[in-house]
Amino acid sequence: MKSKVYTLTGDKGTTSLVGGKRVAKDDIRVEAYGTVDELNAHIGLLAHNSKLDIPGMHELIFKVQNKLFNIGAYLATPQENDTDPVYGLTEDDIVMIERKIDEMDEELPPMRGFILPGGTRLSALCDICRTVTRRAERRVVTLASQAPVNPLVLRFLNRLSDFFFVFARFNNVTNQAEEVLWDKNA
Repeated sequence: MKSKVYTLTGDKGTTSLVGGKRVAKDDIRVEAYGTVDELNAHIGLLAHNSKLDIPGMHELIFKVQNKLFNIGAYLATPQENDTDPVYGLTEDDIVMIERKIDEMDEELPPMRGFILPGGTRLSALCDICRTVTRRAERRVVTLASQAPVNPLVLRFLNRLSDFFFVFARFNNVTNQAEEVLWDKNA
């Protein structure tokens, strides 16, 4: 028998965490995993609404999306201490992102100043992913000040925002789209 999507249990502004504890829908834990979920949706748009011509990029993006689901499940589960493992997230995942950043960055000219978001459509989508990643990171930092969070989560999100920044630049440069620098006098 198929279950219904709507349960009616959240109609009064609460939701259940993994394990059954009910919290307000604006609880910092819900904000943290909700923002990770929002990021994953933006990455889905990036992956399916853009040409990703870099070898291995589709695979990397889908791997990142799966890692974000793991992080969301972890954040939805109250932890005993900050050494509790995050299922499916390891140091190797951070190294994987760093390698892709380094690979793309080798092709880029030095930065000459702050770059305005945009350029190509793909770069603009990367900029949105970068800023939502930063917001997710801020929500997780707030949660970590109140409850145990494995530091690997913050490291992964921090590196992921760097990845989206470099990916945006890489796409602009390889597609000969001008990088527009911030003009504080504009």
